[in-house]
Amino acid sequence: MNTETLIANYISSVPGAKGDDLRALHEVVLKLMPGIELWFVDGKNEEGKTVANPNIGYGRQTLRYANGSTKEFYRVGISANTTGISVYILSIEDRAYLAQTFGSTIGKAGVTGYCIKFKKLTDVNLGVLQEAILCGLEWVKE
Repeated sequence: MNTETLIANYISSVPGAKGDDLRALHEVVLKLMPGIELWFVDGKNEEGKTVANPNIGYGRQTLRYANGSTKEFYRVGISANTTGISVYILSIEDRAYLAQTFGSTIGKAGVTGYCIKFKKLTDVNLGVLQEAILCGLEWVKE
């Protein structure tokens, strides 16, 4: 299956309003960055054991580890979780930036070093969330 089909199947598998919010958020990202590279991560390790929630990724970056190894991965991701939706902004190296820049204006959401977590899409200021997502997609590492 291609990535778009995997994403569509994943979104369809998320029940109710949370699935609707996930679909709407996916469409927002696609409108912000038409033609962006898409990823789908099923949340399973090499043995097929579930170790994380499935997630949709956008963009590409090279992660560099302390031991010198590298890995290609997405810049921004979204995922349904047990209580709502998580938006992962992985490309911003400054772990205080998200909370300092968007935390006070995003609405009813938890903001950590790389994650914005909320129960419903209507709980957050969509314009501020879009700014945070764009920031992660456009971040240039110095």
